[in-house]
Amino acid sequence: MEGNSCGVIEGKDEYLSRVSLRPLELSDIDDFMVWATDHKVARFCTWEPYGSKEDAMNFIKDKVIPHPWFMAICLNHQPIGAISVTSNSGNDKCRGELGYVLGSKYWGKGIATQAVKLVAHTIFKEWPHLERLEALVDVENEGSKRVLQKAGFKNEGVLRKYVILKGKTRDMEMFSLLSTDVSQI
Repeated sequence: MEGNSCGVIEGKDEYLSRVSLRPLELSDIDDFMVWATDHKVARFCTWEPYGSKEDAMNFIKDKVIPHPWFMAICLNHQPIGAISVTSNSGNDKCRGELGYVLGSKYWGKGIATQAVKLVAHTIFKEWPHLERLEALVDVENEGSKRVLQKAGFKNEGVLRKYVILKGKTRDMEMFSLLSTDVSQI
């Protein structure tokens, strides 16, 4: 994405001040493979862990680079995860869906929460048509639910038998953040 204004939100924790977002590039393939091949990371994702570098390169080339808003989550400028916003169209263009993934060795350190906050402070400015950012989370994914709550998202409830994930029908929880909520996070 050109002209990305994502920067670093200054915080009390110097560790978190080193979190930034930038476009994910083909040259990031080795960093990408760290989380994309991890079964723990892929557990609640729609995709299976990548088995080959070639498949991962094709994903970055065919899906990530053309995506309108797909970023690497970086720690000290090194990609350790990814985050994206997908805008709906037509009558639903006021909504966008947030998705993110983070290397398992970085879980529990506040990095994903910081990345979600960076997105929230940026996306509503870059895409003024958005009024609502949504995130669907598997009911068993406690870590991701905490990330969203700490980033100011509201839990709107459980969507029963909402998706088929890894061959099983799963209940999902809907979280949302409105453009008017951003000033409070």
